Amino acid sequence: MKQSQHTTSSELKTTANDVVRWAMELRHLHARIAPYFARPEPRHRALLYLQGILSDVARKNGWQLAEQAGETRPDGMQRLLSNAVWDEDGVRDELRKYVLERLGDEHAIAAIDETSFPKSGDKSAGVAPQYCGTTKQVENCQVGVFLSYISPSSPHVAGS
Repeated sequence: MKQSQHTTSSELKTTANDVVRWAMELRHLHARIAPYFARPEPRHRALLYLQGILSDVARKNGWQLAEQAGETRPDGMQRLLSNAVWDEDGVRDELRKYVLERLGDEHAIAAIDETSFPKSGDKSAGVAPQYCGTTKQVENCQVGVFLSYISPSSPHVAGS
């Protein structure tokens, strides 16, 4: 039977120990992918990038991620993603192994969801006049595709 809505348990509270454990786990993941970077600078910037992506920074663009990392310009983050020498396939494969070790479940499913966002400007990637499912009309919008991994052990979904 399908529930009418998803709920988050009020008993799940983030503690200081949780935050420390998450930071340590992120460093552990970074140590696993570090060998796939040719030089120490992009290797270190990859950790800063991951910390920025996982931070509460509202917009995850080059400027904001650089500022989150304590840098004054986005050049380093942009260089990491466009010119740095690293084994993208190796990082992908290592990340896949890491996720399967932590979340692997034979009853899990992957859900893909396409969602559109009305936009007033035209500077964001993919913004164009197009059908916007959110407003059900053709207008200036951006479409995002999201992949979710759902398993019986997912802590954020209660019930079945």
